[in-house]
Amino acid sequence: MGASKTEVFSEEQNRIAIVTKALGHPARIAIVDLLRRRGIQSGIEITEFIPLSQPTVSQHLRQLRNAGVLNGKFEGALIYYDLNKAVMEEILNYTTNTLASIGRPKANALG
Repeated sequence: MGASKTEVFSEEQNRIAIVTKALGHPARIAIVDLLRRRGIQSGIEITEFIPLSQPTVSQHLRQLRNAGVLNGKFEGALIYYDLNKAVMEEILNYTTNTLASIGRPKANALG
């Protein structure tokens, strides 16, 4: 398999790909749903609601945070997480624009 040539794609395309890849696991969707419903939660609190081991939940939280989906704030020994509204709005706008353009003539495939 060849190397990914991300430089040939727009900044938006690369950002959307990173975020959607991070969201591409049911446990991560469950974390997003939990934070959407309950607001800011510590990693320990999140682990209480997700039926996976603490190290596995931590790995999923790290992937979501690295992709920008979550904000994390240290308070003492705990990290508190919440959804990054700007990133969620970017995904919403991308999806909305995609749906609105279905059926219209297509522009250049890469931009």
